[in-house]
Amino acid sequence: MQVQPVDRLSYQPLIDAALREDLGSAGDVTTNSVVLPDSVITARIVCRQDGVLAGLPVALDVFGTYEPDIVIEPLRRDGEVVRAGDCVAALEGPARAILTCERTALNFLIRLSGIASATRRAVEAVGPHKARIACTRKTTPGLRLIEKYAVRAGGGVNHRFGLFDGVLIKDNHIVAAGGLAAAVARVRAAVGHMTKVEVECDTLAQVELALDVGVDAILLDNMTPDDITIAVDLVAGRALTEASGGITPQSVGDYAATGVDLISLGWLTHSVTGLDIGLDV
Repeated sequence: MQVQPVDRLSYQPLIDAALREDLGSAGDVTTNSVVLPDSVITARIVCRQDGVLAGLPVALDVFGTYEPDIVIEPLRRDGEVVRAGDCVAALEGPARAILTCERTALNFLIRLSGIASATRRAVEAVGPHKARIACTRKTTPGLRLIEKYAVRAGGGVNHRFGLFDGVLIKDNHIVAAGGLAAAVARVRAAVGHMTKVEVECDTLAQVELALDVGVDAILLDNMTPDDITIAVDLVAGRALTEASGGITPQSVGDYAATGVDLISLGWLTHSVTGLDIGLDV
């Protein structure tokens, strides 16, 4: 599948910060001691296991940021299924620069490809059902933009990007406001008509109340598939339904079978296992 790329200006600060973190004030003392200044090498970025590729432009821009003289040839695209042994990019240029950038570049590529791969497995697990797989705000601080991009590369969709682009009234908001109806009323008075309002519901009684006061979406939190089936029937298309909480890779198909519109999974980003990818000189 093809995925809309992230603008380089948006992630360039992440590359700059990652390089500063790794180089410190002394630079790569190992490479600069071992490798001659005029040494030139060719290298390949190779997958060690099957998965879905994500973050290749980010990884390759690490090399280009550090040393513009490196010749970079991407061989695959983000969103593509890759197999163990596949070469996804080729590099040629100053040996010191390529070796210095290796880990920083791979850190981006390994993590983002791991997110895309986990997302693709979840998307495939929901099978023929209409449910879409969504990520959450449980992202690595500072990396939300590219981690949510990796979810899209895996075939998922993005939930809100932050506290600024949508209203999600959660259980603690409801307690602090003195009740669900009061919370919704205050939000409707405070935000514009273009802002979606979603309410987290833990019980079927809360679902009924949310429908009575009028919301755009209902998050069915930590409910069983049986309860969500009842909730979806109760909503009957009057609001978007989202299942979240306690959903595992093994149970995601059962939740999709309830007829829910969205399934949001925090583990896509907060506890993902990276895809094994290496650089071979």
